[in-house]
Amino acid sequence: MRHIGNTGDTGDIGDKGLAQGEILWFDSARGFGFIRPDLGPRDVFVHASALGEAGLDRIEAGTRVEFELVQAGDGRMTAQRVLPLEPPPRARRRQA
Repeated sequence: MRHIGNTGDTGDIGDKGLAQGEILWFDSARGFGFIRPDLGPRDVFVHASALGEAGLDRIEAGTRVEFELVQAGDGRMTAQRVLPLEPPPRARRRQA
């Protein structure tokens, strides 16, 4: 995997070098969904494991998030370290 730096072409890159966008959809039963980045032509794949830093096991469509873009070996862009920018509506925290 290759981490994508401050490119500005696949999301609004903030001060921490992270992209921003909105959860397009997330299916907690299947464990994945997609983020629509603020900038960029393609939606970004997000796996349930990328929500771990925020302590979430699911996230609702429409939630604004900040995330790190990582290019997988097959060239796909994926989101890592996904953090809500606002309190997620009805997001459920993982049980400790």
